[in-house]
Amino acid sequence: MILHEVLRFYPPGVGMPRMIHEETKVGNLTLPSGSPLILHLMLLHYNAEIWGDDVNEFNPERFAEVVSNATKKQASFFPFGGGPCICIGQNFTMLETKLALVMILRRFSFKLSPSYSHAPHVILAMQPPFGAQLILSEL
Repeated sequence: MILHEVLRFYPPGVGMPRMIHEETKVGNLTLPSGSPLILHLMLLHYNAEIWGDDVNEFNPERFAEVVSNATKKQASFFPFGGGPCICIGQNFTMLETKLALVMILRRFSFKLSPSYSHAPHVILAMQPPFGAQLILSEL
């Protein structure tokens, strides 16, 4: 649940490029076939109509059930893309993250350094420009 909420706040990529293959109407806008389209994940992942009034709060409990229940049954959680264009590394990344956390948390506790500055930005992927300064204490 925590990993999903972190990925909602900070998806690895912030946009998914797509190509429209047939003329499509979106509201009163008509998009011709061959139009490029970018699905901006941050606009989806921070939309209060989809996620609720606590959209700006870190709330892993929203993922207590299946992901579709977290988003009012709307397919709006795409940290690694979706459908036939899903990132091939999604399963490996999730497994690697869980294993790394288990290995660290078995031996250390941690807290944020007082010098930590929260300023995520995008260079190909979302990342902290100054690193994630932590203070580790051996258990």
